[in-house]
Amino acid sequence: MPTPPDILSRPRLSLGLEGSANKLGIGVIQHTPNQPPEILSNIRDTFVSPPGTGFLPKDTAAHHRRIFVLVALKALRAANITTSQIDCISYTRGPGMGAPLTSVAIGARTLSLLWNKPLVGVNHCVGHIEMGRCITGASNPIVLYVSGGNTQVIAYSSNRYRIFGETLDIAVGNCLDRFARTLNISNDPAPGYNIEQLAKAAFHSNPADISHKSPKTREPLLLDLPYAVKGMDCSFSGILASADILASQLYVAAKKQKQKNTDEDANPKFTPADLCFSLQETVFAMLVEITERAMAHVGTSQVLIVGGVGCNERLQEMMGTMASSRGGSVYATDERFCIDNGIMIAHAGLLAYETGFETPLEDATVTQRFRTDEVFVKWRDD
Repeated sequence: MPTPPDILSRPRLSLGLEGSANKLGIGVIQHTPNQPPEILSNIRDTFVSPPGTGFLPKDTAAHHRRIFVLVALKALRAANITTSQIDCISYTRGPGMGAPLTSVAIGARTLSLLWNKPLVGVNHCVGHIEMGRCITGASNPIVLYVSGGNTQVIAYSSNRYRIFGETLDIAVGNCLDRFARTLNISNDPAPGYNIEQLAKAAFHSNPADISHKSPKTREPLLLDLPYAVKGMDCSFSGILASADILASQLYVAAKKQKQKNTDEDANPKFTPADLCFSLQETVFAMLVEITERAMAHVGTSQVLIVGGVGCNERLQEMMGTMASSRGGSVYATDERFCIDNGIMIAHAGLLAYETGFETPLEDATVTQRFRTDEVFVKWRDD
């Protein structure tokens, strides 16, 4: 299906399908000549596993398959369009979890055949970046991409998003999520969000109250955790292991106290809120350091934070302090666009489609490892 010759002279619509992890997002975006992109719909449904557990690929894929049609219909109704108006179907090709990615790719191929629409396979990371640039207006920033599956410091150069630094083991979001499991924290609405609320509670007289209604009279304890920055890269597995060890001390003390087998003075002096506060402060300081180093190298004053962890207010605050000290500024979005969503895939896919790019049906597969710098960014010429 060749790209229509009039594609850039009229409004264009893209249906975006995202399902690389535990969120199924489907959205519709419109590009109109000489106007900013218009979001027509952005529907999302999250698979939430029980506290103390993660989301398994097979269960997440089953969730996506079960609600795919329902979410797609909601997106089309919210956008108030018919299928004949859609120019292309954009789907997440990777990176991500294999089974959920495959479920959504099958849905994308099915819709392509049913509606006779071209497919565009999108890099998940590039989708985050382009949506962040679109919403915030950041022109040429250093990008800090932080999520449950990725941690990268990125800058654009010569039609590529170049990776300057990244995690050497697990992603920062995975570190936070796995620690939430250790503390048996709820996964609703998201484990990282609940870690953030507990970290805020560390400042209150009742650090167990995540409603933050008690007086703000307490100084949280900043516990000593490994700080692992190696040049432009960082590591989070050792920090997680150390935080888990400290958490186990709390559980042992609580068990002994329940059995009335210990002196209260022998219990750890820190709380779960202190642990969450310390974990956040340490990992975010590492991210700020490598981001500042990239800013100095590239010579930019802009930082764009994308990915699910980018919603964290403390990370935004710490990054803002660093950027302002350099005469710069931080650009970030709210949870509608930071967290995985279909509209970012629709936007990035339409940008590529407008340059003539399509994914043939026989090549409309998925890959769990699809690096950001593998994508040729033809739509940018700066």
